[in-house]
Amino acid sequence: QVQLVESGGGLVQPGGSLRLSCAASGRILSSISMAWYRQAPGKERELVASITGVGTTRYADSVKGRFTISRDNAKNTVYLQMNSLKPEDTAVYYCNIPALLGPSGGGRGTQVTVSS
Repeated sequence: QVQLVESGGGLVQPGGSLRLSCAASGRILSSISMAWYRQAPGKERELVASITGVGTTRYADSVKGRFTISRDNAKNTVYLQMNSLKPEDTAVYYCNIPALLGPSGGGRGTQVTVSS
């Protein structure tokens, strides 16, 4: 059974940066895609970024040029580097393996709050 644990969230001022980490336990194929989602209060969960096993990345238009997803297959870990953060980036961020856990799956999430 795969378990995902997110970390790295916190309170940051607009324009600041955070790096989120997601550690996966259990048997994970290095070829499987992993993704970050987020859900803001009163809004639906949205896909932020994804990365395939060979490193091909995709981003939501709202974060292109500011966020970078990466992975370390040896450590079963995926990262999300978030720069130039905006108040509208405030949300709970979830790591997920959609092919295994479905679009609503993932860990317990990590809160990111962007505020002055």
